[in-house]
Amino acid sequence: MGKSTSLEKVGECLYRNTSSGSYYALLKLRGKQIKRKLDAHDLIEAKRKLRDFKDEQERIDPGAGQITVGALCDRLIAATARQSEKTKERKTLITERIKAEWESVPARKVKKSEVMVWLAKFAFGAASYNLHLLLIREVFQLAVDDKLIASNPTTGIEKKRLGKPIKQTPTMEQFQAIVKDIRTQPFSDTRDESADLVEFYGLAGLGRAEARSLTWGDVNFKDSQIITFRHKTISGFFVPIFPQVRPLLEKRYALAQIVNGGKAPSPTTKVFTVDDPKKAIAGSCSRLNLPSFSSRSFRRTFITTAIERGVDVKVIAMWQGHKDGGKLILSTYSHVRPVHSDQMAKLMTMERPANVIEMQQGAA
Repeated sequence: MGKSTSLEKVGECLYRNTSSGSYYALLKLRGKQIKRKLDAHDLIEAKRKLRDFKDEQERIDPGAGQITVGALCDRLIAATARQSEKTKERKTLITERIKAEWESVPARKVKKSEVMVWLAKFAFGAASYNLHLLLIREVFQLAVDDKLIASNPTTGIEKKRLGKPIKQTPTMEQFQAIVKDIRTQPFSDTRDESADLVEFYGLAGLGRAEARSLTWGDVNFKDSQIITFRHKTISGFFVPIFPQVRPLLEKRYALAQIVNGGKAPSPTTKVFTVDDPKKAIAGSCSRLNLPSFSSRSFRRTFITTAIERGVDVKVIAMWQGHKDGGKLILSTYSHVRPVHSDQMAKLMTMERPANVIEMQQGAA
């Protein structure tokens, strides 16, 4: 403000510029005078914004007000040590982009509009936009949680809506053809192992993470149960040993016995020795002129087949380790439900089906 500026006191720590009508906060906090122009149009609004400003300043650690965005990025990366390699690589890439923009800038000086301009620099789709937004939000939230800054400048920046394309899912016939093709490759040392693993994906309905961590201690033939762990939600759950998957597991168990000198394999022995049949799947899809399916595709084959066979969606969700009662499956596999609906509609006839048990009058 110039020398001609005249401020009149209109409240405790609150001043008004007599010429422009603008309101200012003037605080003395921890021995330091702090001044800020308040974006207010009247006295009532100015008093409210003054209270917010005071609260904001009192939340900040006075000894850490100069922490830079680069330092926050380094803290975040240091905290990812136990995360997957893929996650660490992605977070490192995005934090390097953040540091290229604000490495030596104090975090408290970064504004919401600047974050929006930074996000707009990149010509990527909605998914990548959201990943960048979520990570920079995580960076600044570290500072908020540690009382280094008062508020997160990314608050209010909304994620972009993602489209919901129907993911390509192999039919049961395509799935079986892929398994057979992998198994009959003459120059592959791991053809049987890879084929067994792919077959397990489609017949058990489990994904790569669950399959590669599966041990013989997790397989209970007597009770027809598999104990597994859903890595995405960090929770364990049970899956039945379905009739369609039992022969495969029995074959794998017999092979494990042979490897162990005719004795039962150790409970810690892995059921599958191949970690990822990605190359085998890609080669088979190419040879069979099929879309580029992945290990996740065969899990979708299992779910789609279960829905079309009339299995209750809540039960399928339980088999997948979901705890939402089937909501995710209903939304993800909405393209399958008409098939199931058509099958169920055929049951609604005037004839009495043989499997209907008549309820007694007055039964509770």
